[in-house]
Order: sequence, then C-alpha cells, then structure tokens
Amino acid sequence: MEFQCSSSPTGSIAKLSSLAILIVLLLSCFTFTSTDAYDALDPNGNITLKWDIMSWTPDGYVAVVTMFNFQQYRHIQAPGWSLGWTWAKKEVIWSMMGAQTTDQGDCSRFKGNVPHCCRKDPLVVDLLPGTPYNQQIANCCKGGVLNSWAQDPGAASSFQVSVGAAGTTNKTVKLPKNFTLRAPGPGYTCGPAKIVRPTKFVTSDKRRVTQALMTWNVTCTYSQFLAQKTPTCCVSLSSFYNDTIVNCPTCTCGCQNNRTDPGSCVDPNSPYLASAVSNPGKGNNLNTPLVQCTSHMCPIRVHWHVKINYKEYWRVKVSITNFNYRMNYSLWNLVVQHPNFDNLTTSFSFNYKSLTPYAGLNDTAMLYGVKFYNDFLSQAGPLGNVQSELLFRKDSSTFTFEKGWAFPRRIYFNGDNCVMPPPDSYPWLPNSSHKPIPSLFHLAMTVIASFVFLVTYS
Repeated sequence: MEFQCSSSPTGSIAKLSSLAILIVLLLSCFTFTSTDAYDALDPNGNITLKWDIMSWTPDGYVAVVTMFNFQQYRHIQAPGWSLGWTWAKKEVIWSMMGAQTTDQGDCSRFKGNVPHCCRKDPLVVDLLPGTPYNQQIANCCKGGVLNSWAQDPGAASSFQVSVGAAGTTNKTVKLPKNFTLRAPGPGYTCGPAKIVRPTKFVTSDKRRVTQALMTWNVTCTYSQFLAQKTPTCCVSLSSFYNDTIVNCPTCTCGCQNNRTDPGSCVDPNSPYLASAVSNPGKGNNLNTPLVQCTSHMCPIRVHWHVKINYKEYWRVKVSITNFNYRMNYSLWNLVVQHPNFDNLTTSFSFNYKSLTPYAGLNDTAMLYGVKFYNDFLSQAGPLGNVQSELLFRKDSSTFTFEKGWAFPRRIYFNGDNCVMPPPDSYPWLPNSSHKPIPSLFHLAMTVIASFVFLVTYS
C-alpha cells in the first residue's frame, strides 16, 4: 500500500487545523464537568424573578420583586432563600418592605436620611412570620420558605424595594447584573436580566387592570451537581418473596471518618453526639450534614418494600428515614417513577399527585406528607422516619414480579436524584434465580484436568 502526502502547505495547515479542532472536542467530552440543569422529570422547572417597576421617584424608582417557583417538586425550605445582585451604577436601597438586606454597607457619604443599604452587591433575605403588618406586602414574610408548584400552584415570594438612582427614567435605567440565588445552599444558576412585556395586575374586585411601568425577568435553574459534591439520598429494596434486603451501595454519599473524632458522621450512642450537633465547628454551619455513621453515609434513605400480592392488587410499603442530626425536613416530598402508577388505587398516609412530564405517560408520582400529621420529617433519631403504603391494581398485560419490575425506576427526595442499587442485586423470585452458565475457559480447564487425571492414573 502506498501513502501520499500533500505537498501543498495550505492543505497541510487545513488538515492540522481540523485535527486540532477534533482533539479539542474529544478532550472537552472527557475533561469538563457537566453542570447541565435539565431534569427529565421536570423539563420546564425553574425559578423566575420578576422585577416590576411600579413608579418613578425624583431620585429613582419603586419596584416589586416577585420570585415564582415553577419547579414541580423542588421547594425552598427553612432557613429559606437569599437573593443577591450587583448594581450597574451607583444605586442605593432607600427602603424595603417584606424583606431586608443582610448588610447595610458604608453609608457615611449620606447626611440626613440614611439608606437601608449602600452596598454595590446587596444580599436580600425574606422577613420572618409575625413581622408587623406595616412592614409586609403580599406573598412576603415566610422566612424564605417557598413551596413547589405541585404542592402549592402559584407559589411566590415578594418584596418591595425603593431604589435611589438620581435621574433614572425608563430610558436610562440600568438592569442589575450577576444575580445569585441560594436556597439556602448553592445549586441555582441565574441568567441575565431581560426586559419583557410589562406585567398586568387585576384589582381585587376584578373591575380594573393596571400594569407595571417596566418589567424584567431573571430565570434561575437548579443543578444537583452544583448543589453538592456527593449524593444526598439512596434507595434500599426488599420483598415478601425473598429474604434478601438490598441495602444502599457502600459509601454512596461518602465514607466514615474516625468515630472518636466525629466529622461528617457520628454513632447514635457516641458521647460526642450532643457536642457535635450543637457545635458545627469552624467554617461549617447548621446546614452541613452530620449523619449517623452507616455503610452508605447518606442523610436520607428511602426503602421500597414489596409487601403483599393479592389476586387483582399488590401492595408496597415506602419508608423514608432521616440520618441527618442537623436537619429537619419540612414540606418534604418524594418523586417516584414506576410504570404501575397509572393504576395507583390508594396512598394510605401520603398525599399523592400525578406528574406527567410527557404527554400520555402517567408513570411518575409525587408523594408528600399530610399537613399536621407527617409533613415534617424530624432529624435523626426515634422520630426521624415517615412511612406509607401504596395499593396498585394489576394490569395483566404488564404486571410481573420477575426481573425487578416491581421496584421503582427512579426516586427523588426533595428534588435530588437518589442513588439506586445496581439492578443485578435486586431481590429475585425464587424460581427465576440465575443458573451459573459455564464459560468456555472453565469448560476447557475441566476437560484438561480430566485428561491429566486419566493419563496419570491409567
């Protein structure tokens, strides 16, 4: 075979350029960590900030900022959200209602009236329930808690801000930049503010419509990869037809530290438990998980037990256990994907809502606690557990206990994807256990050993 090389410098450079581009593309596939926020079970989920300018003032404007949670099952729990941005010019916040900034900043250049905040990069938090009425506006003062859309359609959190920016009009106003949302930890990435059609408001008597003078939107999306380095929950499995209990994979959410010097985990009977819970230590906070030492080291474990088989129905028991000594989960929810949810008959002590991320496919359910009964999952301990049973009607064309069909395909806790055991470890039916199939290597070795035996002793 004869190879020919082009003698044209231009052709050589073009080939080298194409090769360089190919190498860069290949390296990008392997070296860059994905932070894609796309969620297959909630493809359109996001948190949208709507910034409505309601009136112009001699030295700025008054705006109402509203945070809408369009995520089906991911909510913001206590201690709540915090919202930050960077002013484009030399704006200050003269006053706020329904929220406050965490730091006033240096306002020494002002004489007389002192602004609420002079920082270039203010950080805003929601006010607490029980705030005096004259400091409130609609949808405020919930301590930063914001329900998911499926649990509370129309879930929103609002505050009013009076901005000082001399000479500002709709022609000269500058949109804030670098929006950040913590809920309460990382995970959200916010895009740039974009001017949109002004929001319209309907009065309470529905007889008059008003509109904002100017509106811009900011869209924030969530990525579990950005929120934490390790998973936060795992799934274990069991069934009535098999004695095997499939536990969460070892070190699912990390591995144990020295038990005599607790760091990320502690034994429930350890004398260090009380001090570890009450003293998070330097550089940490109460949101940093301190879990009970287990083989999986996860703050949350979800257990799915196939309980009973009836003639026309089958029953499952679902248990959620909290191993985190520093976290109580309020308004928790569980999202489960299983093909038999199109025939769910009863959920005995959890609320149930069908999720249809794709039209015509009803295989995903959202389960959450009953208010004032089990919607609060206590920290690790005797009360750190909630459970319910699900009753499914059988579909003769699809139902089977074989090959792990009765176990869920995917489980989320509070919007985070839980780690499932490997499929080959699922409890199998006794009559469907795998029979060892001899490989060619083992067969050849058996033949050789037999031949050697016959030659030796013949």
